[in-house]
Amino acid sequence: MNRVTELFGIKYPIIQGGMVWCSGWRLASAVSNAGGLGLLGAGSMHPETLREHIQKCKAATDKPFGVNVPLLYPQIEEIMNIIVEEGVKIVFTSAGNPKTWTKFLQEKGIKVAHVIASSKFAMKCQEAGVDAIVAEGFEAGGHNGREETTTLCLIPAVRKVTDLPLIAAGGIGSGAAMMAAMDLGAEGVQVGTRFALTEESSAHESFKELGLSLNEGDTKLLLKKISPTRLVKGEFMTKVEEAENRGASVEELKELLGKGRAKKGMFEGDLAEGELELGQIASTLREKQTAANVIEDMIAEYNRLARQERTVF
Repeated sequence: MNRVTELFGIKYPIIQGGMVWCSGWRLASAVSNAGGLGLLGAGSMHPETLREHIQKCKAATDKPFGVNVPLLYPQIEEIMNIIVEEGVKIVFTSAGNPKTWTKFLQEKGIKVAHVIASSKFAMKCQEAGVDAIVAEGFEAGGHNGREETTTLCLIPAVRKVTDLPLIAAGGIGSGAAMMAAMDLGAEGVQVGTRFALTEESSAHESFKELGLSLNEGDTKLLLKKISPTRLVKGEFMTKVEEAENRGASVEELKELLGKGRAKKGMFEGDLAEGELELGQIASTLREKQTAANVIEDMIAEYNRLARQERTVF
């Protein structure tokens, strides 16, 4: 047991990313039942849809699970009230100021972790009094930090400035990566892409098949003028890249992005016109697994490495 497993009441320090269009109740409950911490991705849910997923998750697992809430969500007050009403005990917040909601949630007996991409924002988390920090590196899929710091550099930098329980994210999808992150000062890991491509993920099967066929360099960080996002190569990504290369304005890029593109790509399976988000780790994945298989694999590899004698130089 360490501070992360103790804080959340889980067996293994593996947290599933609360990813839009991938993280419904089936995935969250499967991860929690396997000993990790499952998260519902509120960012792609209307308030009442979130309520339904919380209730289904409670019916599917008696283990702890949480909700990931992007703080820029338009109906944030409604979302937070539903979380409190439904008795959710863990919330991961992202994309906003942790001071805004942390105390409100903690006063209701809810543990709060906040996602950051720099040591500067880690210090703001400490000031806000969060219970844990998720430090997410450049390798991660979807919305990303402007600093473009890799996980290998970010974790020790964050560890230097805060003594809070620290969870590493970005490019982690194996027991070896988990061990590396923990050697650098993390006490747990958050895994997104590998869980996004599992049987229980609510993503479209076509998106999963594409994700399991990617090679190195098949994702790219774009949309930096709006909000840096790691996209999978394809027709839409090419349009974004061409627009950025010719110096498109923020307004043009927003118009190109439009509404509902992520849903179209990841949930509805339109691989041409949809916005497809996955992390760099996808290029190492070839087999669709269950969430339980992912956790078993990662823990078995971590334990095998932990038992090995290290080379002394």
